[in-house]
Amino acid sequence: MIKEEMTDLEKDRIIEMAWEDRTTFEAIFMQFGLKEQEVIDLMRIEMKASSFKMWRERVQGRKTKHEKLRDFKEGRFKCSRQRQISHNKISKR
Repeated sequence: MIKEEMTDLEKDRIIEMAWEDRTTFEAIFMQFGLKEQEVIDLMRIEMKASSFKMWRERVQGRKTKHEKLRDFKEGRFKCSRQRQISHNKISKR
């Protein structure tokens, strides 16, 4: 998906997922088709420079952002608000 073709709602959801510590880049790719570098580029464009820098420092090398680096495979974390989020393609399966 090309960033120019995304709606503001999709961009907001991707940014929200990227901020969540336990949402992997693979989950974002599965739902929106954006690779890790494309998510980083989107965050860089859409966020204030200071917020982007803080986010990058926090997620860089974080095990929970990459499925292959995770210690756990089952019992994934589920946000208490997850059911309330509309337009979530994965939850509608």
